Amino acid sequence: MPTKTLQIPTPDGQADAFAAFPDGGGRHPGVLMYADGFGIRPVLREMARELAGHGYYVLVPNFFYRHGPAPVIELPEHIGEDVRPAVMARLMPLIEAHTTERVLRDADAYLRFLTTQPEVSAGPVAVTGYCIGGLLAMRTAAAHPDQVAVVAGFHGPVGAVGPDSLSKLTAQVHLGHAETDITPEALGELNQALDAAGVDYTSEIYPGTVHGFTMSDTDAFNPSGLQRHWDRLLPLLDRTLANS
Repeated sequence: MPTKTLQIPTPDGQADAFAAFPDGGGRHPGVLMYADGFGIRPVLREMARELAGHGYYVLVPNFFYRHGPAPVIELPEHIGEDVRPAVMARLMPLIEAHTTERVLRDADAYLRFLTTQPEVSAGPVAVTGYCIGGLLAMRTAAAHPDQVAVVAGFHGPVGAVGPDSLSKLTAQVHLGHAETDITPEALGELNQALDAAGVDYTSEIYPGTVHGFTMSDTDAFNPSGLQRHWDRLLPLLDRTLANS
């Protein structure tokens, strides 16, 4: 599986990034993948390679690039509950500094870069994200309705995107929520907002999951939750992008 480390030019500097794409040359539909708050690390590279193996060019930017290249802080091999509070204490200022204005400015740069790579086919792209990356994915899709045909967010605070942004979405949407992140009542309210905005979506709680369930280097990891994520994501991408 070919991979590359890249530098994405942005208005605020160079964002380091990781890309994975299929063997054998040719051009493939593009997917912009936003990491969770822990950022680019081996598990994200593994997930990008897994997705690329299904026929996609997957670009994973370091959205904390203003603070340095990934990893912006030293991360343990396994982010257990014993170290998670200390890690999050160092990351929260970076997350809070990543304002909506910065998110949208970066999204412009990431999509421009992705769609001009020689391995990426013409046509619409997908955006996926995990944890805070799910919110970044939704903001990106709402700001680029002509380019983004699919958006998927997993265990992310996607409700924070707000009804104004939801109304701009033209992409097909899948949201996979952790049981600990959202109550059935709050899920109903979010889905009502998606209905009111006319969004084509699926939005569901993955049974037995806690926040971060897709990440195999954390205590939150849930193998069946990760598999359900692939079972939802891959057919959606295939339906929407494979023939683009």
